Amino acid sequence: MSENVVHLHKHTDPPAAEPATVTTLTVVPDAPPARPVPLWVRSGRAVKRAVTHEGTKATMRAVARHGMYTVNGGRIVARRTWDGRTGSRYERMIRAAEAAGNLEAAEEWEERLQRFRAARHHRRMDLLHSPVDAAKGVAVGAGMSVGLLVALGVVMAISTGDVGHVVTPLSATIDFIALLIRIVQIVWGPALTIGPFLALLALWSVGRKQHAAPQWALPANVRSGEGEPITPSIVVKALRDLGVSTLTRAIKEMGDAGASMLGPIRIAGCGVEVDVTLPSGVATDEVQKRRKKLAENLTRHEHEVFITIPEAARTVRLWIADSGALDEPIGPSPLVTDDTMTANYKTGRAPWGQDLRGDAAELSLYQRHLLVTGLSNQGKTASLRALALWLALDRSVQFWIADLKGIGDWAMFDGIAEVLIEGPSDDHVIQATEMVEDAVEEMNRRIEERRRDPSIVFPPLIVLVDEAQLAFMCPVVGDDKRPYGGAKATSRYFMAVRKIHNQGRAVDVLMWQGTQDPTDQNLPKLVREGAHTRASLVVGTESQAEMALGAKAVRGGAAPHLLRQGLDKGTLVVASDGITIPAGQASITVRTHFIDDEPAAEIADRAKALRDGVTTLRVIERDEERDPLADLATVIGDAPRLRTNEVLKRLHTLAPDTYGNQWTNDRLKALLEEHGEEPKKSHGVMVVHRDHVLRALANRDTDGSASAAE
Repeated sequence: MSENVVHLHKHTDPPAAEPATVTTLTVVPDAPPARPVPLWVRSGRAVKRAVTHEGTKATMRAVARHGMYTVNGGRIVARRTWDGRTGSRYERMIRAAEAAGNLEAAEEWEERLQRFRAARHHRRMDLLHSPVDAAKGVAVGAGMSVGLLVALGVVMAISTGDVGHVVTPLSATIDFIALLIRIVQIVWGPALTIGPFLALLALWSVGRKQHAAPQWALPANVRSGEGEPITPSIVVKALRDLGVSTLTRAIKEMGDAGASMLGPIRIAGCGVEVDVTLPSGVATDEVQKRRKKLAENLTRHEHEVFITIPEAARTVRLWIADSGALDEPIGPSPLVTDDTMTANYKTGRAPWGQDLRGDAAELSLYQRHLLVTGLSNQGKTASLRALALWLALDRSVQFWIADLKGIGDWAMFDGIAEVLIEGPSDDHVIQATEMVEDAVEEMNRRIEERRRDPSIVFPPLIVLVDEAQLAFMCPVVGDDKRPYGGAKATSRYFMAVRKIHNQGRAVDVLMWQGTQDPTDQNLPKLVREGAHTRASLVVGTESQAEMALGAKAVRGGAAPHLLRQGLDKGTLVVASDGITIPAGQASITVRTHFIDDEPAAEIADRAKALRDGVTTLRVIERDEERDPLADLATVIGDAPRLRTNEVLKRLHTLAPDTYGNQWTNDRLKALLEEHGEEPKKSHGVMVVHRDHVLRALANRDTDGSASAAE
């Protein structure tokens, strides 16, 4: 049995203490309070914010502007008054004429000054006698007036029988004069108070109309000058600030008479035109080579100002576009809008586009060799094709075409052209060369027939080579050891073109060429100078502009090198007697109509309907057995994806026989589906992905290897 021990008393000893945990508190004194910002600093900041606030600046500009309007308006009125009372205006015109080297005008203004001085002297001499004459006039006038009033009173007295009416008209006149004096006394005080304010308001109005205030104080739209209308003062100021010291000094000597350099400012299309007769000692090319600075002085962009040299000596002609007008597209070609249009090779003119004035630019193609050049992707083929499409509407014209780009730009001429070569390879260049040589033989045949029968008429033959630089640069040498390309007498293409240039127009065999990025290597001098119509899109340098159009045209103001690459697509500078060029100019700038592929095909169909039927000889490489999937990978190249229509176009270029019109989107889709892939849409457009094609190739090769192993 266990015992439980019950303790009746509690332990009074405290329990053993546990080791104490000591917490050390480190007292960190509070950071000193931030020093208050002094009142003068806060006040200065507030004043700075108030002064630099945009509202304050606008208010200060407004106050300064309107104050200067009044001050400078007074100066303008004083100057006009001084000019009207003295001969200073004539003296300024004499100095201006002398500064401009126009001695005849100086003599004329000197004669006018002498006449003015003589008339002024006569008026001053008359003033010596005027007080006596005025006193006599007042006395005689007063006497006659009193006599008339008394006579009127006598008539009234006789009529009424009252003698007192004799003085009635005289007393009424005296009362009327007293009334006028009273009115003047009442109005005089307010007039003296209001009069100065009205005078200041008139001066302010004059200054405001003339923008007579510092540039910084003018409104923002006036300071920028964007779209500012062209006035004589603006043109003279722009010329003064051009940086030609002789011109600047002459204009300063002319003063306000500087506008005498200018002819009338005429509205010309979407801009204005003005002739500037330069002072003696200033050459026209000094202004020409500062075109960009002149445009900026006129608040225009460089491409909105054109400088040409008319026939008059020491004269430049400025054409200044309305701000932004040249960035607006022109309308569609009449070939697209008028489906009844036809062409006439001999008497007609092709509707090519518009000149800068907005007038229709039409080109005669009759017996003129043609050259169109410029940088890549600027509209060369489109501008050349537009002329060919118009001429195709004349059923008598024959076409032999070599498209050395070969992507289908000229495919619509199948059924119009008797020869159509499409492709960029050396083989295509060889075929194009042989085509031009055949044209030389045709030319010689026509010449022989013309000798036998001078009255014979031949159908026009247009021999067209697009991307002709490939022909000049072709390295292939023929079996006869003669190179196809090059610029020497041994070059087959070069010599064939030269022969057509020399004699072809006499029998209507004409050479049309389109080239890229002209150099002496890809566009030899003798070939480019053999073209009657030379047109250039944007080119890189002034030397290339001279190659394209000739040095004379460039010296006369032609500047395709100043066109904007990418922004001025389809804009051509043309040197030709087949287009209307303003008198005295060597070239004209034309904004051509763009005709897209579908409208071009429709125009070509109209041309085919006019013809009896032409069997086009398509000179192409034959492709017997092709691997479509491998070819698909080849044409896609490194591109991650391509549109299906672009893929089809590249396949056609690669092997026209195999991938001709019979290849469509459906057939391309079927090919990919056969190998487990298919075109997909990207942004709503059907595309072919490079990875899908490579995967299909890999799967096919794997399956083929497995089958072979089995």
